[in-house]
Amino acid sequence: MKASRKVRFSAIDMFCGIGGLSLGLRRAGFKVIAAIDNDDLSAETYQMNHRGTHLIKDDIQVVDPAKLMEYLKMEEGDLDLLAGCPPCQGFSTLRTYNGGREVDEPMNDLVFEFTRFVKVFMPKTLMMENVPALIVDARLDRFRKELRALGYECEAKIFDATQFGVPQRRSRMIFLAFRNGNPSFAAPLRRCWTVEGAIRRLPPPKQSKDPAHNYSVRRTERVESLIRRIPKDGGSRTALPAKDQLECHQKFNGFKDVYGRMAWRKPAPTITGGCINPSKGRYIHPAENRAITLREAALLQRFPVSYLFKMSKGRYSVAQLIGNAFPPKFAEHHARSIYRHLKKSLHTTC
Repeated sequence: MKASRKVRFSAIDMFCGIGGLSLGLRRAGFKVIAAIDNDDLSAETYQMNHRGTHLIKDDIQVVDPAKLMEYLKMEEGDLDLLAGCPPCQGFSTLRTYNGGREVDEPMNDLVFEFTRFVKVFMPKTLMMENVPALIVDARLDRFRKELRALGYECEAKIFDATQFGVPQRRSRMIFLAFRNGNPSFAAPLRRCWTVEGAIRRLPPPKQSKDPAHNYSVRRTERVESLIRRIPKDGGSRTALPAKDQLECHQKFNGFKDVYGRMAWRKPAPTITGGCINPSKGRYIHPAENRAITLREAALLQRFPVSYLFKMSKGRYSVAQLIGNAFPPKFAEHHARSIYRHLKKSLHTTC
């Protein structure tokens, strides 16, 4: 008796960035048939790694979902999963710290592009990732009401990436909507990944031919000297006497993770767009006297070591894209839960 072939459910990735979500979806068994992003560098990087996906490089607000559905030869209700990570800068804690809960940021309203696409495609399921602050934002309430009016059951929950095989502390909201049945989230894993498990096997940058790992970095001797003095394996600049610290740190005692080292046997801090700059956080290598590289940052996001990055606009542009990405392993675990729901529904309706 022949083994049954694995079902390939369809998915569209809105706001695809460099493809962290798409990679997670593919690993969970989905076929990502289309992706949308208007950033040139993101689109080029995405295309290098996801050649089989129809990529639309345009502002999502001008993309016609009806024309896309026609191009994909689909009808209403055919799409299995509509997923995406709309820009979250306007919702972030750092952005809203000195203001109220609401920020007048036009990109915040991009969450409603989901509604526009849902009304046309009427996908079986929907998944959205964003920062935790969105869960208490009025926009999410409106979004939920619009989906419920279309017949969807909705749930939102905040998770930490360390619960799902990602070696970094990264708190994110996952929003699920199912047209048939109640949404269920993936169960957290028992094992916690560490910095050591993610990057220790990499060779030193100078021994690598990887352009995302081996590139020249210039820092002042004062900064280089400071980095050398930071205790290995999790040390902080606060362990140094005041005379050995930078003048700006002597005058200000906040942001204590700045110029700190990662610890081998702990998860990394959140990988942000400043992840290769030690002045932006705890981004110094646990043992070597340097900041982590782009490749190490990508591995801490759980991108594979073979993932390609377009380096034409310099390392800081790539760091921003890596920091903005949805960690593929995080996405994969929740996508597997959706996959199981779709498969169960398929067998129920057969």
